[in-house]
Amino acid sequence: MAESTLKEKTSRGLFWGSINNGTTQVLNLLFGIFLARKLTQADYGILAVISIFTLVAGSIQSAGFSQALANLKKPTHNDYNAVFWFNILAGSIMYAILFLCAPIIAWFFHQPVLVEVSRFTFLAFFISAFGIVPNAYLWINFRNRELATANFFAMVISGCTGIWMAYHDFAYWSLAWQQVIYITTLNIVRYYYTHWLPTLPVDFSPIRKMFKFSVKLLLTNILNSINQNVLTFIFGRIFPIESVGVFNQANKWNTTGSGFISNTISQVAQPVISAVNDDTIREQRVFRKMTRFAAFLSFPAMFGLAMVSDEFIVITITDYWADCVPILQILCIGGSFLPFYTLHHNLSISHGRSDLYLCCTIVQIIVQLAIVILFSNWGITTMVIAYSIFTILFLFVWQIVTAPLCRITIWQLFKDILPFMLIAAFSMGGTYVITYSITHLPLLLIVRITIATLSYLVLLRLLHAEILNECVQFIKNKKKSH
Repeated sequence: MAESTLKEKTSRGLFWGSINNGTTQVLNLLFGIFLARKLTQADYGILAVISIFTLVAGSIQSAGFSQALANLKKPTHNDYNAVFWFNILAGSIMYAILFLCAPIIAWFFHQPVLVEVSRFTFLAFFISAFGIVPNAYLWINFRNRELATANFFAMVISGCTGIWMAYHDFAYWSLAWQQVIYITTLNIVRYYYTHWLPTLPVDFSPIRKMFKFSVKLLLTNILNSINQNVLTFIFGRIFPIESVGVFNQANKWNTTGSGFISNTISQVAQPVISAVNDDTIREQRVFRKMTRFAAFLSFPAMFGLAMVSDEFIVITITDYWADCVPILQILCIGGSFLPFYTLHHNLSISHGRSDLYLCCTIVQIIVQLAIVILFSNWGITTMVIAYSIFTILFLFVWQIVTAPLCRITIWQLFKDILPFMLIAAFSMGGTYVITYSITHLPLLLIVRITIATLSYLVLLRLLHAEILNECVQFIKNKKKSH
């Protein structure tokens, strides 16, 4: 019964996680097209170079307590309340520090406009402090449908605002307002669904209990934020702001693809693994199934995006952004492996081994920085190639480090992901060759997506891929239940 209940919760969580992230990516696609057609490369570059500060500050304010709450079997109101007030305190301090540092940030990137823009944009992470606990409550209780709904409303309202401002010549302020309105709307809807409210006085004793675990996650999340934005940060210092905008546009589409799978999995991975980590065999089964599900989605999505990137960029956001195509293609290859990182991160966290998470991330950051600096004189494209190759290879370091937690070997990892990678590569490569002679771009895009999707699914069917059968069966059951 417990196995069935967990499987049902996992399937439901993955389903609504897919809906949530699928909706997010579709809306990001639509709004991104409208904005990219109106805004310039410099507009995107200005917001891109300060993203690292927003993410680092956001990591500090949350301090890893969302994951710590998820590791508690039954968190109480007192636990949630302590985390809420800690987030507010940390968010206020971080905003004050960054507000004062705005002139230094503007000087570092040679962009005087960043003083005002950064001070306004940083409001987004301060506002987000009010929504961390409601989000954690919904996440821990597998209320992914409510999370999906909240995200939908936030995306629509903020996206429409950004488009309206862009078409009224607010330039980079359109992107800044979009971020602030997004998180504000998201928080309002989260509170509507949870009916949770903070109380006074505050008992910070739960913070002290969770601190040892959370402080390692805090450091790790900061390093992850740096890791994810290190290229933008370095490019912003040594290249023109327009080049940063081109890279940011390519990275945005890459993140849209890989983020869909990673975020879908992360919404259920830690709670599910935490529920079974006292049973090694059961945990192995759950983790490997999630790995296969990630591979089933990630490789065709990311290889497919690389295949159609040229016609996709030109059709959607015009050839003004054509320079980002080769960068996008390279990023997509490395991005196809990012969902597996998400699984290993959640595996280490669910076992309370935030120290492993921290150590691996430190090593990854150091090596990546060394690689980027080593290739800095070779141009953006070469730096991105080296960065992506390392991203792929370092996954196996994560596998070796986390293997003792649930006894999964590198060979088992290969067995779980390699078939999907090869089938996806064969499908996309064959589709590219077959359709190479088509010159009409809209027709080329449609034909390539159709042929690649069908060939991938047919090959999986012929090879009796279990994960495909399970997905089909789940969809059938959902239709019957309605």
